[in-house]
Amino acid sequence: MDKMPRVSAKHSAIINESKQTVLGQRVAIARSFWQRGKGLMLRSGLPEGTGLVIDPCSSIHTFWMRFPIDVLYVDKDGTVLRADSAMKPWRIGPLFVRHGRYVIELPAGTIERSGTRPGDRLRMDAGSA
Repeated sequence: MDKMPRVSAKHSAIINESKQTVLGQRVAIARSFWQRGKGLMLRSGLPEGTGLVIDPCSSIHTFWMRFPIDVLYVDKDGTVLRADSAMKPWRIGPLFVRHGRYVIELPAGTIERSGTRPGDRLRMDAGSA
């Protein structure tokens, strides 16, 4: 895979090509200033198979969130740079992840179940709108 494609759909599937696992079948993509700023704040939960790609982004916080999330920091080529499991509400992630382009927020436990680690290659497949 040369680069993480810039899909135009509102949702994508996220596949870990290195481990041949699906991280989410219906992952929303936040690209506008408002969407990126709002993120997952004030939601009551994040169902299995869903998540949020924040593009562009290399740092996050979990202020005003009500549940823990798994967080992947990914470069422009789809390589996982950092994987944080079960980040609790009211926390700040690393202030800067070098070469980070995307942040993918997933339900807690997704990283462990999929075996996703730094160095793994991810792919986004356009899904339904």
